[in-house]
Amino acid sequence: MSKKDTVTKAFMRENTVFADAFNYLIFNGKKVIQPERLQELDTTELVQLIAKEKNNKNESVQKYRDILKAAVIMEDENADYLLLGIENQTEIHYAMPVRNMIYDALQYGNQVAAIAAQNVKEKKAPTRAEFLSGFYKADKLRPVITLVLHFGADPWDGATSLHEMMDFPLEEMRTFIQDYKIHLIDPPALEPDELEKFSTSLREVLGCIKYSKDKEKLSSFIRNNTRMMLEINAARVIQAITNITLDLSEEVEEVDMCKAIDDMMQDSREEGRAEGIAEGRAKGKAEGILFALTGLVRDGVLSIKDAAFRANMTESAFEAAMKKM
Repeated sequence: MSKKDTVTKAFMRENTVFADAFNYLIFNGKKVIQPERLQELDTTELVQLIAKEKNNKNESVQKYRDILKAAVIMEDENADYLLLGIENQTEIHYAMPVRNMIYDALQYGNQVAAIAAQNVKEKKAPTRAEFLSGFYKADKLRPVITLVLHFGADPWDGATSLHEMMDFPLEEMRTFIQDYKIHLIDPPALEPDELEKFSTSLREVLGCIKYSKDKEKLSSFIRNNTRMMLEINAARVIQAITNITLDLSEEVEEVDMCKAIDDMMQDSREEGRAEGIAEGRAKGKAEGILFALTGLVRDGVLSIKDAAFRANMTESAFEAAMKKM
């Protein structure tokens, strides 16, 4: 696992940040999912594929999600239970709809298997159809929602649905082929007012990624932000993704983003001065060579043709330069 993958997973695993992402996705930023009502689950998606032939062994399919949590959402006096998963993408995955579809299908398969095992354990009296499926008519599955969070400064240009990954020779076929759409948070696509819907440091992380290719916009975003001090996990993500240099020493619990931006802008100014000096020196050297060649031509030592050749210029361009000397 790369450093980027490690720091993004550690950051998104925090319940406050995790809840913030899904509150933005589902409830437009309203704080409905509470961090204290989230429970971390095993990210292994394992399903036994039952063989129909007696001589064949059951096969298993196993996949690993990035993060999976059980959520309880209270609505009046009622509680809704669902499973929430996040896939952190530091690179664009061009088969993401299929990948997420597999994760969700395996999770539903897990639920069916667990419910069937519980039905056997409780020795309920099933109908013939319920006995054959193991899943009874009154049984219900918990909904699964998977969110893709893109930690990249370049816009997501991959498919966001299964249909986008297909060609349809006959348009009539489209209706009969099931689609699967991904839920995506893509920093470059977020408008400023959308960033404000995040209440945790996820806002600063996504904003820094969004503006990471434009130092002026990045500086403006940080300076106009009400929260200057960021917790260490958020700072680690920003540094890993944007290459902004931050003080991430072990004894530091929070990072001053305003100071980091000041340092970045100062480095940028110094780089600009250094480039200007180098450019000036190169220009001065070229003018010195041209001045010397002009003198040799006027003294009759060199012809215009030879001098132009040595200056890597056309004869007409060299003659025009001589007139300015």
